[in-house]
Amino acid sequence: MAPPEGPRAPLEFGGPLGAAALLLLLPATMFHLLLAARSGPARLLGPPASLPGLEALWSPRALLLWLAWLGLQAALYLLPARKVAEGQELKDKSRLRYPINGFQALVLTALLVGLGVSAGLPLGALPEMLLPLAFVATLTAFIFSLFLYMKAQVAPVSALAPGGISGNPIYDFFLGRELNPRICFFDFKYFCELRPGLIGWEAILTTMDITHDGFGFMLAFGDIAWVPFTYSLQAQFLLRHPQPLGLPMASAICLINAIGYYIFRGANSQKNTFRKNPSDPRVAGLETISTATGRKLLVSGWWGMVRHPNYLGDLIMALAWSLPCGVSHLLPYFYLLYFTALLVHREARDERQCLQKYGLAWQEYCRRVPYRIVPYIY
Repeated sequence: MAPPEGPRAPLEFGGPLGAAALLLLLPATMFHLLLAARSGPARLLGPPASLPGLEALWSPRALLLWLAWLGLQAALYLLPARKVAEGQELKDKSRLRYPINGFQALVLTALLVGLGVSAGLPLGALPEMLLPLAFVATLTAFIFSLFLYMKAQVAPVSALAPGGISGNPIYDFFLGRELNPRICFFDFKYFCELRPGLIGWEAILTTMDITHDGFGFMLAFGDIAWVPFTYSLQAQFLLRHPQPLGLPMASAICLINAIGYYIFRGANSQKNTFRKNPSDPRVAGLETISTATGRKLLVSGWWGMVRHPNYLGDLIMALAWSLPCGVSHLLPYFYLLYFTALLVHREARDERQCLQKYGLAWQEYCRRVPYRIVPYIY
């Protein structure tokens, strides 16, 4: 179906050429990190000691395990949910409904894994299967993204994402044409964002991923390949490069992580509570700025400290997750470096969208809250 008339969102990620490069660069980077973590030198920069052959990448056993994992999480997603939440209002004024049962899925998954271990499930073999698992996850991402792109061709105009209607097939394939692709009530983006790699992250319905970004290769690969295999890089490093960690340092790292989680959770919960019910006693006393859209911007509480306090909490937790690896190698800190770049880029995207949406009110908010992520620094 033809994209809607009118102004389109500006092209991001370097446009079609940048999108084409990222289609190759992201998987290549992921495999480089996996190979580096397995090697003795564990160098972040520089070529790997050796490149794996196809026999090291392809494994029917890994494929079956990967499909079983996805199937299990899909089945758990379909379980009756004690709570169903409504998403943000869409272009056609409707609101999608989402099952909130991630905690159920997490508990049941843990129980099933525990039963499997008791029955002799060889979890010790998983580290040696990381390469073939990453390979089948990457194949899945490409095939799934092609399905999403084809499905979007017959989606109504109101269902398309603002950034995925450039008309360039490579760019739209990468960024995603359809905002909330579904079959019946099974929401592909919501499922992939929360279940295969980030079970339990439920305060997501007001994030940019859900409300603005289309579901294409960028999010599909990120959710089912990049997140599971690169966000666990520190554990992979420690498996082959154990580091001494005394109780005082371990306690300090736990405290840093707790602070980051407190900021992250507090900021997201405050925003979600305010958007659902501004009269809620927990947020009713916060100072706000009125906008031309009828919505209000928080200018006190967490969102009066910096414009993106949730990102600050994210970065503090990223530091805590890397510190157990010591300081002898740069590789375990790739997550922190990458996440910093990701959040700075995402913050810039969010700023542009908010300026376009709220105009003078957003300019006033930026004047009142001058720091973007880190107070007095950035």
